[in-house]
Amino acid sequence: MTARTHLRGLPRWLKPLNKLFVQLQRRGLGVSGLAVLTIPGRRSGNPVSTPVTPMSVDGATYLVGFPGTNWVANARANPGSARLARGRRDDAVTMVEIPVGERAPILREFPRQVPVGTRMMIRAGHVANGTPEEFVAIADRCAVFRVDPR
Repeated sequence: MTARTHLRGLPRWLKPLNKLFVQLQRRGLGVSGLAVLTIPGRRSGNPVSTPVTPMSVDGATYLVGFPGTNWVANARANPGSARLARGRRDDAVTMVEIPVGERAPILREFPRQVPVGTRMMIRAGHVANGTPEEFVAIADRCAVFRVDPR
């Protein structure tokens, strides 16, 4: 791990950049492909917002979470209390966690649809090359949620 990385191998600049993306989104200036997921914190109950990259598989919307990601723990604690904002659109959603045995088709699509997330997963050491089969192999460590409108 280099001096320019922190927890889980992620770059130090990621947290400030995420805050910038959230602020841009709140002003209706969405960044292509990104959305902002807002969920009550599992301990505080206060809304916590984070940029995410939704992907579409067979007409459904999914989010894939890094192992140990804060938003994943919050979604598990409050699955029916989330909001997903894209540009000026802000929708109430329910987060439905996909069982490990059903994640493979979604995880195979992740490297193709979310290349930036794939690079982050490589950098963090969760996968070596970012191939679809590597993502299937970590299905038990990666969270996958279907995002349903409420």
